[in-house]
Amino acid sequence: MKLPQINIKNKRASFDYEILDTLTAGIVLTGTEIKSIRLGKAGLTDTFCFINNGELWVKNMYISEYFYGTYNNHQARRDRKLLLTKKELQKIERNIKDNGFSIIPTRVFINDKGLAKVIIAVAKGKKMYDKRESIKEREDKRQMDRVMKH
Repeated sequence: MKLPQINIKNKRASFDYEILDTLTAGIVLTGTEIKSIRLGKAGLTDTFCFINNGELWVKNMYISEYFYGTYNNHQARRDRKLLLTKKELQKIERNIKDNGFSIIPTRVFINDKGLAKVIIAVAKGKKMYDKRESIKEREDKRQMDRVMKH
């Protein structure tokens, strides 16, 4: 029996941020958390990452409580540790030293081995006029596609 593909996206990330670099990280989860992710009950809205004592953590990531979980169910929005190599962590630390850069989780998926992975992006926040420019470019592209089809 083939399991359904889990692909939870942060749809606001590409709109609110200009993505500069991406990395794939493992995530430390409890048993009920991985079961909820496999059911697709997770969200990345208003989620961000931070570095604490040389470790990368994801904050405010929503994973709903597992329906069949008992007293050992997890908290829905606890901080979760991300797993990266030291080299990758140092690269991220160098990138976010500049002001205005953030670490944003953009996607959660389950790989071929059944492990939950998070794609994180080093991103720079967009200003309001940048967002308007993005909308204008997207609408221009749609208009061009319509013209090309006819």
